Amino acid sequence: MALEKDGRDGFTSRFGIICAAAGSAIGLGNIWRFPYVVGESGGGAFLLVYLGFILLLGIPVMLSEFVIGRRGQRNALGSFKRLAPGKPWYLVGVMGIVAAFMILAFYSTIAGWTLEYVVKSLTNSFADKDASEINRLFVSFHTQAFWPLFWQIIFMGMTAWIILSGVQKGIERYAKILMPFLILLLIIMAIRSVTLPGAGQGLSFLFRPDFSALNSRVMLAALGQAFFSLSIGMGALITYGSYIQKQNNLGNISVEVSLADTLIALLAGVAIFPAVFAFGLDPADGPGLIFTVLPNIFQQMPGGYFFAIIFFVLLSIAALTSSISILEVVVAYLTEELNMTRRKATIMASIAATFVGVFCTLSFGALGNISIGGLSIFGLLDFTASNLLLPLGGLLIVVFVGWYMKRSDVKDEISNSGSLKARFFDALMFILKFVAPVAIAIVLFDSLGII
Repeated sequence: MALEKDGRDGFTSRFGIICAAAGSAIGLGNIWRFPYVVGESGGGAFLLVYLGFILLLGIPVMLSEFVIGRRGQRNALGSFKRLAPGKPWYLVGVMGIVAAFMILAFYSTIAGWTLEYVVKSLTNSFADKDASEINRLFVSFHTQAFWPLFWQIIFMGMTAWIILSGVQKGIERYAKILMPFLILLLIIMAIRSVTLPGAGQGLSFLFRPDFSALNSRVMLAALGQAFFSLSIGMGALITYGSYIQKQNNLGNISVEVSLADTLIALLAGVAIFPAVFAFGLDPADGPGLIFTVLPNIFQQMPGGYFFAIIFFVLLSIAALTSSISILEVVVAYLTEELNMTRRKATIMASIAATFVGVFCTLSFGALGNISIGGLSIFGLLDFTASNLLLPLGGLLIVVFVGWYMKRSDVKDEISNSGSLKARFFDALMFILKFVAPVAIAIVLFDSLGII
């Protein structure tokens, strides 16, 4: 039988669980990274492969994290300690917490940029500027010191404020407000984009498969994007899983969160690509697509002032829903393993992440000449967390559930102690034992440049 909840705070509704877990998965990776990865990888063919990997791997790995969290009823480290007492499996939890801390530090840098661009949109700063001027505007902003640091601190303060309120009154309450609002704004953006003259070419690029574009590089990009877009490997879903009540169906939740994550990514593509093609711009412009290409589009389209505001507000919300889950990983560890109060743990974790984040932010300007192994401070944290700790953590998580945990315990969680049929269980265990470890190992080796 599963362990008792020990009076811990937790989610109170299925809708709250979906919003919170989807909010964790849906972040800048969906709205910022996904469109330019699709653009660089040939469009529709990449999209089909990506969706296949979500179904085959994303959902089973997400379900594994939920199983560990709800079975262990603790934070990312504490759940492993409870489920494997006296064994070194707790180190997987340590990696997740370290990865979450690193990600929060550099993620808050980019999130701060989104707040600056909300203000730029409100003040109509893109008006009457050509593409080169908008690019100079971005370079001038993110290479200076004061404003990027100011917005980073503001963003971390917003994140900490929500976490201070707890799981039910903080995370769940605000996720139930922010996520529907985010989807509404994205739908508005998508409708405006597809009604632009020439938008059909962008939709064709996104949804019409060009299988001649498929190669090993595109396949690996799709596999990596499917893995990273679901917040797998950093303990967030284990932590959230520990807050899910016993009567909730973990399989259905995993499917619904994955579908929501994918829907947001597709909506982002629909909002961005028709506009890019309508104005004759390059869909493979990389990360600059968000901060240089789209502002150029907004100032050219009718009503662009309002749609720029809408877009950067939704981008900020997506960043916030993810940062909440990342900070909660660290706070849950500090409260449960080191017996800190939630207030003290939140303040300490936020200040520490902000301090490290300052160096990440300044690595685009004042500290730009500092290089460690050929990487900036921002790049080093990004590479270590994204290319090493996350895929390694994900690999060990599926090995733990597939090979170490008792099969009966895994089935007990998935079937809610036998009240659900769990017809997919045998297929799930096969994937976790054999398919997922190989696929994640490929992502890990590829990200490290081994293959």
